[in-house]
Amino acid sequence: MYSITVKLSGIDEAKEFVKRASECNFDVDLCYNKVVIDAKSILGVMSLDLRKILTVKMNGRDETFENWLEELHKAALEAA
Repeated sequence: MYSITVKLSGIDEAKEFVKRASECNFDVDLCYNKVVIDAKSILGVMSLDLRKILTVKMNGRDETFENWLEELHKAALEAA
């Protein structure tokens, strides 16, 4: 399982996150504390507090998606 922390900067980035997660042919979850949301659900993602650092957990690998997540991870580190 691949796991990384990210910070979504707003609604547009959340939409892009869901779009990219939906292109993966495996499960992608977005977690905060004990809450786990299907990352392919825009309603689920929007129900989270986007001001917080979130954890992405994936049950597969996709290099393009992971590279994009790395950029979000760097933004999360700068925000912390």
